[in-house]
Amino acid sequence: MKKLLASAIFAFGAYALAGSAHAAECGDVSIAEMNWASAGVAAQVDKIILQNGYGCNVTLVTGDTQPTFTSMNEKGQPDVAPELWVNAVRTALDKAVSEGRLIEAAPLLSDGGVEGWWIPKFLADAHPDIKTVQDALKHPELFPAPEDSSKGAVYNCPAGWNCQISTANLYKALGAEKLGFTLVDTGSAAGLDGSIANAFEKKIGWFGYYWAPTAILGKYEMVRLSFGVPHDKKEWDACTAIQDCANPKVNSYPVSDVYTVVTKAFASKAGIAMDYVKTRKWDNGTVGKVLAWMTDNQGTNEDGAKYFLKTYPDMWTKWVSPDVATKVKASL
Repeated sequence: MKKLLASAIFAFGAYALAGSAHAAECGDVSIAEMNWASAGVAAQVDKIILQNGYGCNVTLVTGDTQPTFTSMNEKGQPDVAPELWVNAVRTALDKAVSEGRLIEAAPLLSDGGVEGWWIPKFLADAHPDIKTVQDALKHPELFPAPEDSSKGAVYNCPAGWNCQISTANLYKALGAEKLGFTLVDTGSAAGLDGSIANAFEKKIGWFGYYWAPTAILGKYEMVRLSFGVPHDKKEWDACTAIQDCANPKVNSYPVSDVYTVVTKAFASKAGIAMDYVKTRKWDNGTVGKVLAWMTDNQGTNEDGAKYFLKTYPDMWTKWVSPDVATKVKASL
């Protein structure tokens, strides 16, 4: 009996020691919880998986693209930025990577961050001839402007955002006004969202700027139209994105690279937890559905993360070992 008891105590002690060693290997981890919904959910997913699956001691810190990148680059904190839109910091990030301070672990969004001009899927289904922006501009009658239904409406990007400039320049390049359209300013992101919700409620046409991943595109099925030309970065930088460019040309929006970025120190100490960070990615459609659920249920980032983990196990369990997946599921 004494031998059995001693064996049990030894086994328990060995198990506990292994668990603490696993936690020690990962150690303390700080994760940037950016101030937009998709990034906030990603940070919470990472917290749940790293904390419960790998034994890390996780702290979330509030973040935004530029200040978070600067802090990681100059101070080595936070350890992880789960959703960094790297186009905004590309030159400085390339330098930080080449000099060994930061690492681009993996693309978080498998299809990148996308922008463009969209129409409702119900309208695209009813008018299969509309494949491009130019096709839509042949039919102002399908997209009645709110103030003057005799004109078609192109809904602009929210006021004060950089995309308002590019949308206005593309509207000009396409000669949309001469084709019977007006450029509609909804005043804010909420106003833009409201115009889409209203169009779906009344089953009327809607045509304009939007981006993904977002709750709106998770809730309402929309189709992004082609501009019929590839993205021309030189033209974009010289004119498309410049206020009041005199002679804009038709261009396509760039696809934004969205990566998880980590510090070299974290990559060196994280062990197998780093394998998870280098593996996990999700698509805009899934993120949009999670964000739509959060909107409908007034959910927090943590609520959204738990909803994702409970609803999409076929996706996230491929990112981790069966043992880690079991621990994470038990924590939900």
